[in-house]
Amino acid sequence: MTIALSDGVTTLELDPDLFWDDEFTWQPVEQSSERSITGAWVVDVGERIAGRPITLRPEDDRSGWITRATMSQLQAWAAVPGQPLTLTLRGIAYRVIFRHEDRAIDAEPRVHYADPQPTDWLLATLRFITIE
Repeated sequence: MTIALSDGVTTLELDPDLFWDDEFTWQPVEQSSERSITGAWVVDVGERIAGRPITLRPEDDRSGWITRATMSQLQAWAAVPGQPLTLTLRGIAYRVIFRHEDRAIDAEPRVHYADPQPTDWLLATLRFITIE
């Protein structure tokens, strides 16, 4: 199943071997509790609407490769503050932005060349957060 990322004009197909690293660390319920001035225990519970982290990374150095041309487009999107994107992952569309507070993109070339080309391969980790 493909992984796609789109701004509504341009769509990038990402390597389907990218691993959703934090898929099971997020919880859809938020809860806080405290004691009131009367001594009663007050619990507030609610559903999280957005803010789910989605980190896509290669599982190892043999999977999840991205071309330099794709990385250039990803960097262009990441350079726009709050750029909304649609990430389609396992057939589900998520509205996301880059998660800059956790370093939105990490990338390194598979092989270092003195004259890199758009078709050269990179290993990259992409960090998003849902906005809807």
